[in-house]
Amino acid sequence: MKASENFKTAIENYLNQTALADAVFAKDFAKESKNLESCFNYIFGEVKKTGLCAFDNQEIFDMAVKYYTNDSIGQPQPINCRVVASPPAKADLFTTVPELPQNTVVAKTAVITPKAESKTLTLFDL
Repeated sequence: MKASENFKTAIENYLNQTALADAVFAKDFAKESKNLESCFNYIFGEVKKTGLCAFDNQEIFDMAVKYYTNDSIGQPQPINCRVVASPPAKADLFTTVPELPQNTVVAKTAVITPKAESKTLTLFDL
């Protein structure tokens, strides 16, 4: 397993915050039989089962919580993989749309809806 520090920190921070907010989870999180390294291995195993390569943050956080709350999950085997967590890009008014390569075709469709005759007077009719 090769998880990035951002990934490890994100999972650990989420679990710590959840334990502070939820007393029941805090007891599960404090179990001596569970640890972060095994939690990561459990997450990697679950991700591998799906065959997908991108997940929403909450999906991964839910897997981490499940590892700690489900006593039937033992010590998962390490998975040979590489994990990277990146923060979502924040949109703002000053970012530009990335340019498309020259050979990219962009399909544009126009939808024309016929104007219905309106019998209601508008401000511009006065």
